[in-house]
Amino acid sequence: MKDQGRSQTCWAYAMLAAIETEHIMRGDSVCLSAPYVEHCLRREPKAPPSHRGMATTLLYMIGRHGLVPHQAMPTTADLAPRQAFMLGAVYTPLEFAHSVCAPGEYVALTADERLPYRAWHVPDAPDNWSRDSFLNVPPDTLLAVARRATDQHHGVCWEGDTSDPGFDWPQGVVRLTPLSRLTRTTDDHCMAIVGLAHDSRHRPFFILKNSWGTGNARQGLLYMSHDYFVHKTVAIVVPRQAVPRHLFPGATPPAPHSR
Repeated sequence: MKDQGRSQTCWAYAMLAAIETEHIMRGDSVCLSAPYVEHCLRREPKAPPSHRGMATTLLYMIGRHGLVPHQAMPTTADLAPRQAFMLGAVYTPLEFAHSVCAPGEYVALTADERLPYRAWHVPDAPDNWSRDSFLNVPPDTLLAVARRATDQHHGVCWEGDTSDPGFDWPQGVVRLTPLSRLTRTTDDHCMAIVGLAHDSRHRPFFILKNSWGTGNARQGLLYMSHDYFVHKTVAIVVPRQAVPRHLFPGATPPAPHSR
């Protein structure tokens, strides 16, 4: 469980956690350096001073600047390594990034009722400064994809609203409230979905891994109801293989690594 501190790079921590989860599913184990990504942001001309971004921004960043294991650069105070070592092999940061996340391996999905479904679009939001494309699907489809991917142990990155009154970080529970339906959904935070659960009344929840340390009632985890997910999710990023093929339109967007 990592802690992003005062940085606004939750998108890096969450997407890296999703990639780490994917590798655990494959019987592999990697721990990836978010501080290295933060260091590279200083050399990225498109990055805003706030260093905010979206989950897809991480894919864009490692496609341009590479990646290293966490032990190679555990904090932003460390010098950025020019080589990465893993299991006796030596990689450049770009080679290492491609070894843990292939170009085009992940796809971003959103559910915007104002736009055509089963079509790609580029959200016109300041945080999407890397100009990434998202596949637009109905909300119930977005939920089904997230649940199916999690059930198959894939890594899933969630992005959405944490300013809602139903988001209770101290207790580690995120539920829809009557006020939730009256408030606009905002893009506040990213986390990794790492499991499925249900409460005593058999209502389903996602288990999410946050990047705010372990200082809540559930040692840093959160339990998010499916109702909250449907109403307060901005986007998810999942492995392409976890998305049913019939959802894809005829053309796919360019991989972030190729930009």
